[in-house]
Amino acid sequence: MGIGTLNHETETMTQAEIDHAVPVRTSSEGVAMKPRFGLMVVVGVVGILLFSQAPAGAQNASVPSDQQPTQTDQPSLQARPSPMARRAPELQAIDKLNAWTVGLAGGQLEGAPIRFATDIARVVDDGDNLHVLPIVTRGPAENVEALLYLKGVDAAIINADALEQFKVLVPNIRQRITYIISLFPSELHIFVRPEIASLNDLKGKKVNFNTAGTAAAYSGPLIFEQLKLDVEKTFIPHQIALEQMRTGQGDMAAVVFVTSKPVDAFQRRKWDPGFKFLAVPFEDFGFYLPSTLTSNDYPDLIPQGQEVETIAIPTILAAFNWQKGSDRYRRVARLTDYLFSRLDKLQGPGFHPKWKDVNLGAKVPGLDRFPAAQEWLDRANAPVMAVTAPGISGASGVAQTGTGGALSTSEQRLFQEFLVWRRQHGR
Repeated sequence: MGIGTLNHETETMTQAEIDHAVPVRTSSEGVAMKPRFGLMVVVGVVGILLFSQAPAGAQNASVPSDQQPTQTDQPSLQARPSPMARRAPELQAIDKLNAWTVGLAGGQLEGAPIRFATDIARVVDDGDNLHVLPIVTRGPAENVEALLYLKGVDAAIINADALEQFKVLVPNIRQRITYIISLFPSELHIFVRPEIASLNDLKGKKVNFNTAGTAAAYSGPLIFEQLKLDVEKTFIPHQIALEQMRTGQGDMAAVVFVTSKPVDAFQRRKWDPGFKFLAVPFEDFGFYLPSTLTSNDYPDLIPQGQEVETIAIPTILAAFNWQKGSDRYRRVARLTDYLFSRLDKLQGPGFHPKWKDVNLGAKVPGLDRFPAAQEWLDRANAPVMAVTAPGISGASGVAQTGTGGALSTSEQRLFQEFLVWRRQHGR
């Protein structure tokens, strides 16, 4: 069975595999004879069923009369449940537990994605009605693979550009994976020594992309390839590379971070004059967004009031593009409804601070939104647009343009107030 069938097909044995697996018996004339495997299985199953369902009297037919159970013993034998009957409550419990369980691939233990996954699991938990299992994984690229092929994974937190790796293997990757919500941007930081003045100065120089499995190790080389920067790549821990940069040892010219700003390594350490971030002009590379690093982010490295142009990679909650109406689709649709309806809780105390920046209407370049998520936004945006938009259709008070696009700050505030109102009124 090929890897691409793991999520959607059931393993079965072909007749050739059965023939290969079962020994061949011979007749008295020495002619090889295949066992009637299918018939044996059918007869065996029927026999078991008949045996398990046979009345108590049939089991006692050959027992001598003097050994027959007494009248007082008989009811207890008749009342004794069959093994299948005894297992019925357990099987029902198993079905109930699995009916609304959603597997969510997160990331490495030290990363932000697994924290977001556990936050989601806490907020949307509804006992037997919805149970999200956060899964520790190797990172963003492996999460795409898990979403495509790993049984039990319904959704995953990924970097949007991780899909690029699968274009050759899965040409229609953008049709097979959708996004539910854009969680947070991971900004590109290119930090360089004083003698480096531009991106071109890095050509042929040693640049560190952190250890394998990190966002920098995956996205960094992809971005450098897009920028046509041929550098000597290293993949050692950033702490070591930064120390080499500071002391001038090992010819380390730059380090590349791909993570949410601000980065502690640049805030807690004092750097000599000349160490800086390089500007990265935005180009339409597909999945990337324009962004900036400001003096508020790094007051010791960026002069007051100035900013450094860069790009960001959307980190998203993605889902496999399940067929609408299927069991897996319904599970992810319920997860979407609970998550969107309870976003205000995630933006409160006790959760990752980046939740406060999440905008339900934010779009992800190059990907379609999970249908149930878009439908939820279309329904929820109607009252928001009725308040903020001038175009209203008739007496219904529903705006003519509820597209589910990015909401302004005031619209987002009204939207959150609407969510609170809807929950309080049981809508």
